[in-house]
Amino acid sequence: MARYNQWMNAKLYDKVQLLSDDEIAKDRGAFFSSILGTLNHLLVADLFWFRRFAASKVCREHLVAMKTMPQPSGLDDILFADIRALREQRDIMDKLILDFSQVWDEAMLQSDIRYRNMKGIKYQKPLGELLQHVFNHQTHHRGQVTTLLFQAGIDPEATDLLVMMMEDKRD
Repeated sequence: MARYNQWMNAKLYDKVQLLSDDEIAKDRGAFFSSILGTLNHLLVADLFWFRRFAASKVCREHLVAMKTMPQPSGLDDILFADIRALREQRDIMDKLILDFSQVWDEAMLQSDIRYRNMKGIKYQKPLGELLQHVFNHQTHHRGQVTTLLFQAGIDPEATDLLVMMMEDKRD
């Protein structure tokens, strides 16, 4: 899923960057207003989750780079108004996620992560379940971006995990 996440984000940003900056930032009535708002939200959510992971003993040593990453304050923050700067940070985040995925083992994935949600309520869940949520969240909002791209006249092309798998077989 980490590879798919990186692959799909790169594909999506390639398509988004076919639009003008005004078109990318245009309010399209989406939950996060625009393509730019939705892509910022995806990065923000990942930053929140991976900070939570980095605060746990089981993940800390593998996520030291989170200390230098942007620190959003809310889920609708626009960390980067420029799509090129946003993509650069997305690429950094996706590499961190991919590198982190290389150290997962069953014990780590079953380890509980203690965190507080955005309202301050305490939770405890296994890392593996939380990672499933993170990847599902990415897919959900990328689906919204593909709809916004279609509305803007850009075909995002196939986005299925199976497509990535088939491309891997050709290499």
